[in-house]
Amino acid sequence: MGGTFDPVHNGHLRTALEIQQWLGCAQVCLLPSGQPVHREQTGCSAQDRLEMVRLAVRDAAHLSVDDREVRSDAPSYSWYTLKSLREQFGATTPICMVMGMDAFLGLPSWYRWQELLQFSHLIVVTRPGFGLQPDPQLQAWLQQHQTQDVNQLFRQAAGKVCIHELTPLGISATQIRQLIASGQSPRYLLPDQVWEYIKIHQLYGYQLR
Repeated sequence: MGGTFDPVHNGHLRTALEIQQWLGCAQVCLLPSGQPVHREQTGCSAQDRLEMVRLAVRDAAHLSVDDREVRSDAPSYSWYTLKSLREQFGATTPICMVMGMDAFLGLPSWYRWQELLQFSHLIVVTRPGFGLQPDPQLQAWLQQHQTQDVNQLFRQAAGKVCIHELTPLGISATQIRQLIASGQSPRYLLPDQVWEYIKIHQLYGYQLR
């Protein structure tokens, strides 16, 4: 489950845990982007974002963190990340990349997007009542690869798109950054250990008071 995690918050963590429980898989790995290519400058460094994710999942038995994009000097293209994961886990291990519906609808702008399914499945997380309206190119691609059979994600290593409905928490990283910058507390929107890290390192405009 990739993302900027700027900062990681309870919405990210709850989504990851629900995906793990729904699939019944051993773990969901959070993979912070090093140099995001589809958004503006992040609010803090890649290393700080990585450390906050590590703190957030420290006591979570079924959640983990992968630092490969932060360790890389290259821009964080999912094609390279998934290729690296496939090389690590071999040809037969099922791999799923989790993304939100907004990211999925923008997939045709991604680097070598049509090749992503060579390396993994895609799990697209959507909210109840959200209308899927892809452009014709993405619609044709989705019709070719979509499955509603979760077991297919285990029977083959890659190649399928599965859309899964979750009830997301109404939390955004933008909201958290704005609260901190305005001198307000984001407590209970993110793990306490992440909030402590932000205060210690004075991130997102936090001022010692």
